[in-house]
Amino acid sequence: MGSYQILYLQNPFDAYSISTIMKSITSLTDIWVKSLLILFLAGVLSSCKQEVDLYSQIENKIDSLLQIMTLEEKLGQLTVVAYSTQMVGPEGEAVDFNTGIRNGHIGGIQSIGGVEQLRKLQEIAVSESRLGIPLMFLFDIIHGRQVVFPIPLAEASSWDMEAIYLSSRIAAIEAAAEGITMNYAPVADVTRDPRWGRIMEGAGEDPYLTSRIVEARVKGYQGDDLSSPFTLLACVKHFAAYGAAEGGRDYNIVDISERRLREVYLPPFKAALDAGVGSLMVSFNEINGIPSSSNRYLLKDLLKEKWKFDGFVIADFTSIDELVNHGLARDQKEAAMLAMDAGLDVDLISQAYLNHIGTLIEEGRIRTAQVDDAVRRWLRMKYRLGIMDDPFRYLNQARSDSAVYRDEYQKIAREIARQSIVLLKNENKLLPLKKDLDKIALIGPFIDNRVDPRGEWAFGGSHYDEVVTMMEGIRNKVPDKTQLLYAKGCDSQNESTDGFREALRVAEEADVLIVGLGEPISMVGEAHSRVYLDLPGKQLDLLTELNKTGKPIVVVLLNGRPLLLDWLEHHIPAIVEAWHLGHQSGNAIADVLFGDYNPSGKLTVSFPVTEGQIPVYYSHKTTGRPFQEDLRWCTHYIDAPNDPLYPFGFGLSYTTFDYSDIRINRSEMGPSDTVTASISIRNTGDRDGEEVVQMYIRDMNASVTRPVKELKGFKKISLRAGEEKEVSFPITVDQLKFYDQQMNYISEPGEFKIYIGKSSKEVKEAAFFLTGTQGQ
Repeated sequence: MGSYQILYLQNPFDAYSISTIMKSITSLTDIWVKSLLILFLAGVLSSCKQEVDLYSQIENKIDSLLQIMTLEEKLGQLTVVAYSTQMVGPEGEAVDFNTGIRNGHIGGIQSIGGVEQLRKLQEIAVSESRLGIPLMFLFDIIHGRQVVFPIPLAEASSWDMEAIYLSSRIAAIEAAAEGITMNYAPVADVTRDPRWGRIMEGAGEDPYLTSRIVEARVKGYQGDDLSSPFTLLACVKHFAAYGAAEGGRDYNIVDISERRLREVYLPPFKAALDAGVGSLMVSFNEINGIPSSSNRYLLKDLLKEKWKFDGFVIADFTSIDELVNHGLARDQKEAAMLAMDAGLDVDLISQAYLNHIGTLIEEGRIRTAQVDDAVRRWLRMKYRLGIMDDPFRYLNQARSDSAVYRDEYQKIAREIARQSIVLLKNENKLLPLKKDLDKIALIGPFIDNRVDPRGEWAFGGSHYDEVVTMMEGIRNKVPDKTQLLYAKGCDSQNESTDGFREALRVAEEADVLIVGLGEPISMVGEAHSRVYLDLPGKQLDLLTELNKTGKPIVVVLLNGRPLLLDWLEHHIPAIVEAWHLGHQSGNAIADVLFGDYNPSGKLTVSFPVTEGQIPVYYSHKTTGRPFQEDLRWCTHYIDAPNDPLYPFGFGLSYTTFDYSDIRINRSEMGPSDTVTASISIRNTGDRDGEEVVQMYIRDMNASVTRPVKELKGFKKISLRAGEEKEVSFPITVDQLKFYDQQMNYISEPGEFKIYIGKSSKEVKEAAFFLTGTQGQ
């Protein structure tokens, strides 16, 4: 994606770096160089001073506003409702929605877009409420607004941070042009259980890769100037460990060690904060007995005090009310007290704060200062967005008409979609297909289907009927003389086999079969957990019958989670994981099938052989009796392998890549040293291609057990046929740190292994020694 020339604008100067520059300047003897550096530094300091002045101005304005706000108006600011939701008063009485805005009882509205409608609501807030505080408009934009991009799990398979940044940037431009000011994204949930339906919203099983992707998305949504009318306030979610739901069942409890929480599930949220995210949403689940909506350790001790987060924390949909269902609160009033006391700032949907915090203050169970801090955080983001100074800055119809669903966005969507495709198998180089085949059979429920390719969580767009189907993409690719023979064969879910006969007839006539199978969007996403991960309905039965024809078969999978593909791996020559790719699905798939794009995607989640292996992931730990072939008394199953069918980082290409041995610049590393690990990769095939070079590290001996390997770096490179490139990874002591027995974040001396390769399984190996001990 280098041709897109994406620029990340950040201020790299902190107190340490400025101090270092000053020391360097004083040591210089060249007066001209010294003068230039002093002028440069003065500019940096001036910029920092302007940022400090702007921050102070906003805080002073909030101080003034808090002094004149009534408690009811403050609680109104902390109340976000959906436009379709019936507002209910403290006695259960119905409240007119517009009246609620006029009375200052609503601070934000979710799940509504469109300049004309939002302008009317903003007019009421600004012109008819006492203080005229503008509304925030919030929406779930998970993988595109009008132009639908691949689902996040698919985009993660591209391992291209620039592409992920760009899709997020376009989504922000389109949403902001429709008047939306805040996005409930990115999703930072690490998960190792594909039964969980919301796996499609995140980046898979690894905390390091998820952290890098979350950073790219935050920067894409928020841009480098949050007050620009083409940015969205990002809201990282779901805090915390939502992807660790027991049994893979959505909303279920999470019971994990503090070590696993810190090492696996928290790092992506910290990465979001470091990237400047302005808001954070809690998760529905409990963690070790405490629901996130009332988890003081997470929201106050860790997030606000240790991590110094200055944005706001928002509930998930009715999650405050759900403290009653958890058995923690007796009623909504107690739920409101627990949530506010824990540091949850903004109430989503339940109206618990609006209805009960006033009484709780009178009873001395909540302090006014707690409410003021929450309101300050909420108003701070309204000021940073610029809507306090210009409430209608996002509500420009001419800008909306020109900024959405542009042709160049579709071109980018196609490029990102084809980067997201993972080639799982290609026996005897069946792919890429020749474009001049006489007859191609297109069979399966996902061939002529423009609903499921768009993916779950594609809300609000008005161009869904323009999704390119697989049939259309292939028709666009092959010459007119090539006959495309189509038979649906079966539906994606039901048990009917009535279409088998026609599918078999079509198959017998064709040179090659392209079979579109997978998982409909009705089976993935929130509240769509599955026990069985096989192809639903009669799809596998259809494929079994087609395989009996002896014709070459290419299976293209459209799905939102890993499926069980063991039978396919043993019987089908070519398997393409295409996920749910959005608007350009059919074109991207055709680009890969016919060789106009050489697939480069790599899995970011392991595909199990069977559900009984779950959770199965690459960064597991060893045991006192590690697995050994033909050894009975070791950790293993007697009826299935330990390893997944397709491991994390796996993905094939139409070319081949040869990796040299690893070269390191030093065998011993001191506390302030950097080890550089280098490797040469040669494209040994006859096609240009891209490769994701992955670097893993293992701590061989530590005071607590460590994973067999952890991803610590990656680079995506392009290589022409026959070309060779060197890739280097710098390794610092920070990458070697972990939590010791007392939960101090340290490094320890000892041996470390470096693994570099094309997947978590297929790697080269080297070693170095760390000397000295590093504290937190």
